[in-house]
Amino acid sequence: MTLIEENAVVVFQGDSITDAGRNRETGADLGWGYANLVTSLFTNQYPQKRAQFLNRGISGDRVVDLERRWEADCLALAPTWVSVYIGINDTWRRYDSNNPLGTEEYAETYRRLLTQVKERTSANLILVEPFVLPVNEQQKKWREDLAPKIQAVRELANEFKAPYVPLDGLFAAAATTTGPEYWAPDGVHPSPAGSALIAKAWLRAVGA
Repeated sequence: MTLIEENAVVVFQGDSITDAGRNRETGADLGWGYANLVTSLFTNQYPQKRAQFLNRGISGDRVVDLERRWEADCLALAPTWVSVYIGINDTWRRYDSNNPLGTEEYAETYRRLLTQVKERTSANLILVEPFVLPVNEQQKKWREDLAPKIQAVRELANEFKAPYVPLDGLFAAAATTTGPEYWAPDGVHPSPAGSALIAKAWLRAVGA
C-alpha cells in the first residue's frame, strides 16, 4: 500500500540530479532523470490516484539556494508531498571553488526548510540522501565532507518522521560489481541506470 494519497501533489526539489535538463519555461516538464521515472512508474501503477508530480530542481543548487526560492518553488505550490534531494553541491563547492558549507549550517538550513513545510502546508516529506561514487582520487577526499552531511539528513529524516531514500549505500553496493562509472560517469550525476536506481529506491520508500 503506497503512502501517496489520491490527488496528491508531489514536488521534487533539489539540484542538477533532480533538474535533469527540465524545460523551466513550463512548470509541467519533469526532465529526463529520476523525477520523470518516478512519475512514469507511479502513474502507470496507480492511475486511480490521479497524482500530480512537479519538478523544481535547479542545477548547481545548494541548500542555501533552496532556501532563497522555497516560497515560490515549494510552499506556493500547495504540495501534499515534498521530496528533498540536496547536498552534493554543498560538498563539491568546497573542493572546486574553495566555497565550503559546514555541516552545521547545512543541517540548520535544511531544518528550516522542512519546518516551513510542516508549519505552512499539510504536506508530508521524503528525504533523499546525497551520494558520491568516486571515479578519481580527488573525489575520494570528498567523503570527509559529505559523510557528516549524510548523517545530518538521516537525523532530519528521523526528526521529521519522513520516509528516507538511502542512496549512498545503494550506489556503493551497486558499484561493487560494475565499477562506479556505470552508475555515475562523473561520480555525481547518474547514468540512465543510476537514475533508475534512484527512482526505484524512491518508490520503495513510499511503498509503491
